[in-house]
Amino acid sequence: LPGLHVFAIAFSLEVSVGKTNTVTALNNSNVLLPCTFTTCIGFQDLVFTWYFNSTEMIYHGKIKNKASEPTRIWHNPRVEFVGSTTKKDNNISIVLNGVEFSDAGKYTCHVKNPKERNAQHNATIFLTVVHKMVETDNTVTLIIVGVVGGLIGLLILFMLIKRVVLFIIKKTQDGKKECLVSSSGNDNTENGLAGSKAEQKAPPKA
Repeated sequence: LPGLHVFAIAFSLEVSVGKTNTVTALNNSNVLLPCTFTTCIGFQDLVFTWYFNSTEMIYHGKIKNKASEPTRIWHNPRVEFVGSTTKKDNNISIVLNGVEFSDAGKYTCHVKNPKERNAQHNATIFLTVVHKMVETDNTVTLIIVGVVGGLIGLLILFMLIKRVVLFIIKKTQDGKKECLVSSSGNDNTENGLAGSKAEQKAPPKA
Protein backbone atom coordinates (compact mmCIF):
# COMPACT_ATOMS: atom_id res chain seq x y z
CA LEU A 1 0.00 0.00 0.00
CA PRO A 2 1.28 3.51 -0.77
CA GLY A 3 0.68 4.71 2.78
CA LEU A 4 2.73 1.89 4.27
CA HIS A 5 5.51 2.51 1.74
CA VAL A 6 5.77 6.16 2.76
CA PHE A 7 5.75 5.14 6.45
CA ALA A 8 8.65 2.72 5.89
CA ILE A 9 10.66 5.30 3.95
CA ALA A 10 10.13 7.96 6.60
CA PHE A 11 11.50 5.79 9.37
CA SER A 12 14.45 4.18 7.58
CA LEU A 13 16.71 7.15 8.44
CA GLU A 14 18.04 7.03 12.01
CA VAL A 15 20.43 9.37 13.85
CA SER A 16 22.25 8.48 17.08
CA VAL A 17 24.62 10.17 19.54
CA GLY A 18 25.63 6.91 21.22
CA LYS A 19 24.55 5.02 24.33
CA THR A 20 24.37 8.14 26.48
CA ASN A 21 23.15 11.61 25.55
CA THR A 22 25.20 13.49 28.13
CA VAL A 23 28.81 14.68 27.95
CA THR A 24 30.89 16.40 30.63
CA ALA A 25 33.85 18.57 29.60
CA LEU A 26 36.52 20.42 31.53
CA ASN A 27 36.59 24.16 31.08
CA ASN A 28 39.04 25.27 28.33
CA SER A 29 39.35 21.71 26.94
CA ASN A 30 38.25 20.16 23.64
CA VAL A 31 35.18 17.92 23.65
CA LEU A 32 33.90 15.37 21.14
CA LEU A 33 30.21 15.54 20.23
CA PRO A 34 29.46 12.16 18.60
CA CYS A 35 26.83 11.55 15.94
CA THR A 36 26.21 8.76 13.40
CA PHE A 37 23.37 8.00 11.03
CA THR A 38 22.00 4.90 9.31
CA THR A 39 19.78 4.51 6.28
CA CYS A 40 18.32 1.38 4.71
CA ILE A 41 18.36 2.54 1.09
CA GLY A 42 21.52 4.65 1.03
CA PHE A 43 21.84 8.40 0.64
CA GLN A 44 22.35 11.02 -2.05
CA ASP A 45 23.20 14.69 -1.47
CA LEU A 46 22.57 14.21 2.24
CA VAL A 47 22.68 17.36 4.36
CA PHE A 48 23.57 17.45 8.05
CA THR A 49 23.54 20.34 10.50
CA TRP A 50 24.63 20.80 14.10
CA TYR A 51 22.65 23.23 16.27
CA PHE A 52 23.35 24.70 19.68
CA ASN A 53 20.23 25.08 21.85
CA SER A 54 18.02 24.28 18.84
CA THR A 55 18.49 27.61 17.03
CA GLU A 56 22.18 28.50 16.68
CA MET A 57 23.87 26.71 13.75
CA ILE A 58 27.46 25.71 14.49
CA TYR A 59 28.20 23.34 11.58
CA HIS A 60 26.59 22.66 8.21
CA GLY A 61 27.79 20.01 5.77
CA LYS A 62 26.79 17.92 2.77
CA ILE A 63 27.61 14.39 1.56
CA LYS A 64 27.21 13.53 -2.11
CA ASN A 65 27.18 9.73 -1.68
CA LYS A 66 28.76 6.83 0.21
CA ALA A 67 31.91 7.01 -1.88
CA SER A 68 32.66 10.62 -0.95
CA GLU A 69 33.59 12.36 2.28
CA PRO A 70 31.47 15.23 3.66
CA THR A 71 32.11 18.73 2.40
CA ARG A 72 31.79 21.73 4.69
CA ILE A 73 29.26 24.41 3.78
CA TRP A 74 29.62 26.55 6.91
CA HIS A 75 31.02 26.16 10.41
CA ASN A 76 31.80 27.99 13.59
CA PRO A 77 35.59 28.59 13.77
CA ARG A 78 35.78 26.67 17.05
CA VAL A 79 34.07 23.60 15.58
CA GLU A 80 36.08 20.88 13.82
CA PHE A 81 34.60 18.03 11.80
CA VAL A 82 36.17 14.66 12.72
CA GLY A 83 33.77 12.16 11.12
CA SER A 84 33.93 10.04 7.98
CA THR A 85 31.29 8.45 5.75
CA THR A 86 33.49 6.28 3.52
CA LYS A 87 34.38 3.94 6.38
CA LYS A 88 32.17 1.45 8.25
CA ASP A 89 30.04 4.00 10.13
CA ASN A 90 28.40 7.11 8.74
CA ASN A 91 30.14 9.29 11.29
CA ILE A 92 29.37 13.01 11.33
CA SER A 93 30.84 13.83 14.74
CA ILE A 94 32.38 17.19 15.60
CA VAL A 95 34.82 18.53 18.17
CA LEU A 96 34.19 21.77 20.04
CA ASN A 97 37.53 23.41 20.82
CA GLY A 98 38.28 25.62 23.82
CA VAL A 99 35.12 24.79 25.72
CA GLU A 100 33.72 27.58 27.89
CA PHE A 101 31.00 27.57 30.55
CA SER A 102 28.70 29.38 28.14
CA ASP A 103 28.94 26.36 25.81
CA ALA A 104 26.96 24.19 28.22
CA GLY A 105 23.61 23.24 26.79
CA LYS A 106 21.84 21.17 24.14
CA TYR A 107 23.50 20.14 20.87
CA THR A 108 21.37 18.68 18.10
CA CYS A 109 22.64 16.65 15.16
CA HIS A 110 20.11 16.96 12.30
CA VAL A 111 20.18 14.90 9.08
CA LYS A 112 18.13 15.21 5.89
CA ASN A 113 18.29 12.63 3.10
CA PRO A 114 16.71 13.62 -0.28
CA LYS A 115 16.95 9.99 -1.49
CA GLU A 116 14.36 9.04 1.14
CA ARG A 117 11.86 11.65 0.00
CA ASN A 118 13.65 14.24 2.14
CA ALA A 119 13.32 12.14 5.29
CA GLN A 120 14.68 13.96 8.35
CA HIS A 121 15.84 12.79 11.73
CA ASN A 122 17.87 14.20 14.62
CA ALA A 123 19.45 13.29 17.94
CA THR A 124 20.36 15.48 20.90
CA ILE A 125 23.29 15.50 23.28
CA PHE A 126 23.64 17.62 26.43
CA LEU A 127 26.97 19.18 27.36
CA THR A 128 27.98 20.10 30.91
CA VAL A 129 31.10 22.20 31.54
CA VAL A 130 32.88 21.94 34.90
CA HIS A 131 35.87 23.51 36.72
CA LYS A 132 37.29 20.14 37.71
CA MET A 133 36.53 16.55 36.94
CA VAL A 134 35.31 14.73 40.05
CA GLU A 135 36.13 11.06 40.43
CA THR A 136 33.12 8.98 41.31
CA ASP A 137 33.42 6.98 44.52
CA ASN A 138 32.23 3.48 43.66
CA THR A 139 33.00 2.00 47.10
CA VAL A 140 29.36 1.64 48.13
CA THR A 141 28.45 0.16 44.77
CA LEU A 142 31.28 -2.36 45.00
CA ILE A 143 30.22 -3.34 48.52
CA ILE A 144 26.63 -3.88 47.41
CA VAL A 145 27.73 -5.93 44.40
CA GLY A 146 30.02 -8.00 46.64
CA VAL A 147 27.28 -8.69 49.20
CA VAL A 148 24.74 -9.63 46.54
CA GLY A 149 27.28 -11.87 44.83
CA GLY A 150 28.14 -13.53 48.12
CA LEU A 151 24.48 -14.19 48.92
CA ILE A 152 23.90 -15.70 45.50
CA GLY A 153 26.97 -17.91 45.97
CA LEU A 154 25.76 -19.08 49.40
CA LEU A 155 22.31 -19.83 47.98
CA ILE A 156 23.80 -21.94 45.19
CA LEU A 157 26.03 -23.77 47.68
CA PHE A 158 23.04 -24.43 49.96
CA MET A 159 21.02 -25.86 47.06
CA LEU A 160 23.91 -28.15 46.07
CA ILE A 161 24.35 -29.39 49.65
CA LYS A 162 20.60 -29.97 49.95
CA ARG A 163 20.54 -32.05 46.79
CA VAL A 164 23.52 -34.13 47.93
CA VAL A 165 21.96 -34.75 51.37
CA LEU A 166 18.61 -35.72 49.84
CA PHE A 167 20.39 -38.07 47.45
CA ILE A 168 22.30 -39.75 50.31
CA ILE A 169 19.12 -40.10 52.42
CA LYS A 170 17.26 -41.65 49.49
CA LYS A 171 20.04 -44.13 48.84
CA THR A 172 20.18 -45.03 52.57
CA GLN A 173 16.42 -45.59 52.74
CA ASP A 174 16.48 -47.73 49.60
CA GLY A 175 19.25 -49.86 51.13
CA LYS A 176 17.27 -50.37 54.37
CA LYS A 177 14.17 -51.43 52.43
CA GLU A 178 16.19 -54.05 50.54
CA CYS A 179 17.63 -55.40 53.80
CA LEU A 180 14.19 -55.61 55.43
CA VAL A 181 12.64 -57.45 52.50
CA SER A 182 15.52 -59.89 52.32
CA SER A 183 15.51 -60.51 56.09
CA SER A 184 11.73 -61.03 56.20
CA GLY A 185 11.83 -63.53 53.35
CA ASN A 186 14.56 -65.59 55.02
CA ASP A 187 12.77 -65.79 58.38
CA ASN A 188 9.50 -66.93 56.81
CA THR A 189 11.19 -69.65 54.81
CA GLU A 190 13.25 -71.03 57.65
CA ASN A 191 10.58 -70.98 60.37
CA GLY A 192 7.64 -72.03 58.21
CA LEU A 193 5.52 -69.06 59.22
CA ALA A 194 2.37 -67.99 57.39
CA GLY A 195 3.14 -66.71 53.99
CA SER A 196 6.31 -68.82 53.69
CA LYS A 197 7.06 -71.64 51.28
CA ALA A 198 7.09 -74.23 54.11
CA GLU A 199 4.16 -76.68 54.09
CA GLN A 200 1.74 -76.44 56.98
CA LYS A 201 0.68 -79.66 58.80
CA ALA A 202 -3.00 -80.50 58.92
CA PRO A 203 -4.64 -80.38 62.40
CA PRO A 204 -4.98 -83.82 64.11
CA LYS A 205 -8.32 -85.55 63.81
CA ALA A 206 -10.33 -86.09 66.94
